[in-house]
Amino acid sequence: MTIPSSAGFFPASSCLPCTPEEEKEIILELIKASDVNLKEGDVFYLISSRWWRSWREYVRLDEYDGLSSSSEQSEGCIPLRPGEIDNMVLILNVMNRDGGISDIQRNLLEGTDYDLVPEEVWKKLLEWYNGGPEIPRKLISDGLNGKNFVVEVYPLCLCLVDGRDNSQRGIRISRKATVGKLYEIVCSVLQLDPSKVIIWDYYNKNKGSMITKLDQTLDEVALHMDQEILLEIKPDELWPSSSEIVSTGNELALVPIEPSRTSVAIAGGRALSNGHAAGFGSYLLHGNSYSSSLGDIENVESISTNGGKVDGIGLTGLHNLGNTCFMNSAIQCLVHTPPLVEFFLQDYSEEINEQNPLGMQGELAIAFGELLRKLWRSGRSSVAPREFKGKLARFAPQFSGYNQHDSQELLAFLLDGLHEDLNRVKSKPYIEAKDANGHPDGEFADECWGNHKARNDSVIVDICQGQYKSTLVCPICNKVSVTFDPFMYLSLPLPSTITRQMTITVFSSDGSALPMPYTVTVLKNGRCKDLIQALSIACCLRSSESLLVAEVHDHRIYRYMENMLESLSTIKDEDHIVAYRLPSNHCELPQIQIFHRSVEKCSTQFRYNSHQELLGAPLVLCLTENCNSGADVHAAVRAALTPLLRSKTQCLHHQAKGSKDNDYRPSLDGVTLTDNSVLSSGSDTSPTDMEIDSISNVFPTFQLVLTNDSGVSGLTIDDDKDFLVEGKSIKVYLDWSHREHDLYDSSYLDHLPGVYNSGNQKTGQEAVSLFSCMDAFLKEEPLGPDDMWYCPTCKEHRQATKKLDLWRLPEILVVHLKRFSYSRYMKNKLDTFVNFPVHNLDLNKYLKHKPCPTESESYVYELYAISNHYGGLGGGHYSAYAKLIGEDSWYHFDDSHVSPVNEDSIKTSAAYVLFYQRSK
Repeated sequence: MTIPSSAGFFPASSCLPCTPEEEKEIILELIKASDVNLKEGDVFYLISSRWWRSWREYVRLDEYDGLSSSSEQSEGCIPLRPGEIDNMVLILNVMNRDGGISDIQRNLLEGTDYDLVPEEVWKKLLEWYNGGPEIPRKLISDGLNGKNFVVEVYPLCLCLVDGRDNSQRGIRISRKATVGKLYEIVCSVLQLDPSKVIIWDYYNKNKGSMITKLDQTLDEVALHMDQEILLEIKPDELWPSSSEIVSTGNELALVPIEPSRTSVAIAGGRALSNGHAAGFGSYLLHGNSYSSSLGDIENVESISTNGGKVDGIGLTGLHNLGNTCFMNSAIQCLVHTPPLVEFFLQDYSEEINEQNPLGMQGELAIAFGELLRKLWRSGRSSVAPREFKGKLARFAPQFSGYNQHDSQELLAFLLDGLHEDLNRVKSKPYIEAKDANGHPDGEFADECWGNHKARNDSVIVDICQGQYKSTLVCPICNKVSVTFDPFMYLSLPLPSTITRQMTITVFSSDGSALPMPYTVTVLKNGRCKDLIQALSIACCLRSSESLLVAEVHDHRIYRYMENMLESLSTIKDEDHIVAYRLPSNHCELPQIQIFHRSVEKCSTQFRYNSHQELLGAPLVLCLTENCNSGADVHAAVRAALTPLLRSKTQCLHHQAKGSKDNDYRPSLDGVTLTDNSVLSSGSDTSPTDMEIDSISNVFPTFQLVLTNDSGVSGLTIDDDKDFLVEGKSIKVYLDWSHREHDLYDSSYLDHLPGVYNSGNQKTGQEAVSLFSCMDAFLKEEPLGPDDMWYCPTCKEHRQATKKLDLWRLPEILVVHLKRFSYSRYMKNKLDTFVNFPVHNLDLNKYLKHKPCPTESESYVYELYAISNHYGGLGGGHYSAYAKLIGEDSWYHFDDSHVSPVNEDSIKTSAAYVLFYQRSK
């Protein structure tokens, strides 16, 4: 018989709608159509990242998108079709399954926990796979020009306090809804006369301004996640008539409020804004636009100490407005930067550049300056930076909404934005970038710095910008390109020294060895190729073999780890990882995936359980190129199971144990098992070659049943019929009855250890020095395949080598420790402890440009602030350490709480961004 594909032999009622390639083409077309016709109000759906990732692998969508390395990824190995869509991991509770708003977990990260797909894509996936629940979210317009869009994953949550009885209700509403819409729905639900209702800004239970401008959006009145608003009833003459309240069509849900709880900060990662996605197409654009109409509200709050109180300027905390600890941490570091404090506490109005098209018309610099002055006022108050957050969201939509973000990315934006708002250059001249072309480094570096200062001249450039030398060398023609570029901060990689032990079970596809667990040691943040290399050595892999690594869940292959560059951080300790020893050309051969199924037999008739139970680890083996019959398939399966054969004595013993409840009696060498006396003969050693032949001749075939990705049974593979596979892979059930259990020891398949078991020892975390990070940053290395350099001599893109050198160092040196890494599958955080100097950071040896003998500058630095990140990507928190100007005392700034801290305690593995000032 001819088997056209893994699905072609199934009846018309099969749940497989089309091939993986067809699914991919359909989804891509739907994504393209959505991208072209984007408009406000379009609906997108959240989908579990785990499921979405498995579907992308199934249809090889990442290969289409260029996300995988074709040079290092195996070809032709088909992953399993995913099961039902499972979004329950995202849900806190479902308010209304018929189209209402699903309340999702607050600590979700896009690209890690969820992805966003257009409505038509969701409908098609739901048609093919079923599952759910549905989590729809609307597209809203953002940005200064209103042309950018963002999916509002987290609508605004407000606490409505009824001033009549102090009862509270939760409101979930779009932040783009108008104040008029808020009044309309509140009055409708509470059955109030709109002419008698007034809503107040009641942030932190302090009565602020009346919310009266009905055409403003809730963003524009600076309402924030989880804050309170106050409802009061006033006489008619104090409020506009109800005819002024108009509907805008935005959804609003009014529900009983949950017990108050502290907001949980969510770790950021790279540009994880409220609702943007790392999918396909520009429908996932950043954006948000609003300007605050309210000033910062200050609330008197004691600054905690160890049993006492702190009173003094520069010790003011910042309220968390809803996952804004990343912003608070960055701000505290900047407002404790001595030159910036000196600048913004004086009259800087003459420095404002309102005409710079690259700036924010001076609004960002003014908002930052006002916030800095409030933080440096004397007293014991903490400040709610609401106006500043409004300006930030208006000019940097990626930081809008209520998700956590990356403090370093915010710092980069703030420093650049402040520079452009304070740029003394009113009209920037055009200067063409060029290569050194043999000019002396010193002369060319000065020329490049002069060109940079001709376009960029501000207090930020004066104190924060340095210059590095970049050298590129073509590997073909040895062309050398030298450029000198400015920098605002140094992003240093963390050399990996942390290792991890992983236990992987290796299966032999040709039956040459028993399944064997191997424990190997690899770098904790290594790559899949590192694991395969270590396993190859441990299992003595032959030169004619290669390893195919897979993750197993519920007795099925969940996914193949084909991408050699995939980070091992995607593998959890509790996961089950296996490796199959296959011919080195296995991707060119037809493959069989074997799933073991427990069934009941009576004589030669099969009686299937109503619940077909899978058992053991699946097997993968290759067929030879000349395989053309069912007998060939059976022979390959028998060979793979040969190591599991019991000896004759073991076989008799196992059958005797199970004979009491079963009339079935196999015979070996013509002897029927009826007497336990046979147990005394023979040995319990592995079967001999003669015994293997004897036992195999009793039952030469298995019951092999073709199946598909959904587990639907198909045709039986008969050993006396022709068999031809069209395609690269088929999937079969191997049915285990009493007969198979008597002949084979399936325990080798059942006991699959996790990656980490109690016998493994995890290595401790090793520290690295800041200098080793600097060495890693400055070392020569080849460019990545996605970052090729165009060689002007070869006239082609080349994978050149790149070398960086420090040339000029600024007064304020910002050092970013690259703790967050990003891969095809997930984002990861490195918790490596970096041993950094607090005093006397000497960088003279790293400076390529040596000052003239008459110059007395020394590049030794003192630490004055740290932005910290605690926890992982799924639920972390930011805080800051800062040294008070004019004192030698350190303080911990944890949102609104400020407390003194010993200098010995500030060096932790949470250090993320370091701030140094050059010694005088």
